[in-house]
Amino acid sequence: MSELDEQHAINLPLETLSEALKSGRFVRMRRLLASLHPAETAHLLESLPPNERKICWPIIPPDLRGEVLSYIGDDVRSGLMTDMDTADLISATEDLDADDVADILQDLPEHVMREVLRAMDDQHRRRIESILAHEEDTAGGLMNTDVVTVRSDITLEVVLRYLRMLGDLPDNTDSLYVVDHEDKYLGTLPLSKVVSRSRSLTVSNVMSNQIKAIPILMSESDVAHRFEKHDLMSAPVVDKDNHIVGRITIDDVVDVIRDEAEHSMLSMAGLGEDEDTFAPVKKSIHRRSLWLGVNLLTAFLASWVIGLFDTTIEKQVALAILMPIVASMGGVAGSQTLTLVIRSMALGQLNDKNQRWLLRKELAVGASNGFIWAIAIAIVTIFWFGSISLGVLMGSAIIINLVAAALAGVTIPIMLKRFGIDPALSGGVLLTTVTDVVGFMAFLGFATLFIV
Repeated sequence: MSELDEQHAINLPLETLSEALKSGRFVRMRRLLASLHPAETAHLLESLPPNERKICWPIIPPDLRGEVLSYIGDDVRSGLMTDMDTADLISATEDLDADDVADILQDLPEHVMREVLRAMDDQHRRRIESILAHEEDTAGGLMNTDVVTVRSDITLEVVLRYLRMLGDLPDNTDSLYVVDHEDKYLGTLPLSKVVSRSRSLTVSNVMSNQIKAIPILMSESDVAHRFEKHDLMSAPVVDKDNHIVGRITIDDVVDVIRDEAEHSMLSMAGLGEDEDTFAPVKKSIHRRSLWLGVNLLTAFLASWVIGLFDTTIEKQVALAILMPIVASMGGVAGSQTLTLVIRSMALGQLNDKNQRWLLRKELAVGASNGFIWAIAIAIVTIFWFGSISLGVLMGSAIIINLVAAALAGVTIPIMLKRFGIDPALSGGVLLTTVTDVVGFMAFLGFATLFIV
């Protein structure tokens, strides 16, 4: 199937639903929504404006609503759940995995969450409360408490009988976890070995010690890196005493990776990773106005620097024409370095031992690109304005600004991280301020000293 065909297949349900909404054909809408996978239904809801979501949500079969909620982003999910009463919430979450229920409950007001928890049976409530007790962005907040464990001294025949007695296994179970008599983690027993090896062998004969347990306080970002590095399908989560408390599966890690990718992209514009594309105007204004205000302050700073040289610009109008080139070149070069550094941080590649090497490398790249493009821009400037001195001035300012951009692109995210500030969220604004101020200062300062 071509990319165009795939895109058409994705858009077709949305087009069909939109047509049914316009014509008021609710029976057709109900059939369409009932026929889709919950993830597809979630995608449809996220692709609709708020008023149309409110029409579609009650039409979704009640037994599917919980799964649909588990696939929807936090922002859209919160809006849908505000119109649900406690009984509906209890019904929607009763058949979900504990980790999915915990994700949904965290979007509810405290008193509603307690009411939903009270309505659950004791065992289910304890499982969810054990997840809610940990921060959402840690292994404890990401894990599912449905775990199948076996002892190392029993035979595979006993394991098979135990599995038959259990009946259904938790979703995405590729291995059983081996524990000692104190329930401390020892290793994994892949299901492939259970069914392929001699039943007389003991678990200790065929178990694997290659998969390390994940500490319950490990960040979800580090969990995702471990899954990626070791190609894991699932991994056990242990407390400080090495007791198994849950497991993390690949479907949860995929969500983390997706959220991190969205966070990196949207944070540079001051938006959250769960930003609703079709959020109401008032909510969108509130969220974006703060970031625009911060940007305005930095723009005033750059304008103030330009204002210091207003006399110089009046005498040489060509300077006003060429200023955007200096700022633009520095901004692009700095953004390249900044993006590279933030990516290295996200992948856990940057540390105290290699930061200086990276700084030296980026300064060398910035200086080299500065000289290359300084020559090209100087030649264009000389032919354009017929002034060798103006061409030399442009070239010098470009070199200085590209070196400053490389320096800022490396140091800004490192310093922000040390102060506990997300580099992806505020690094871009600070970088633009630096490149604008340094570029204008160098360009107009040299012009004042040597040309005007």
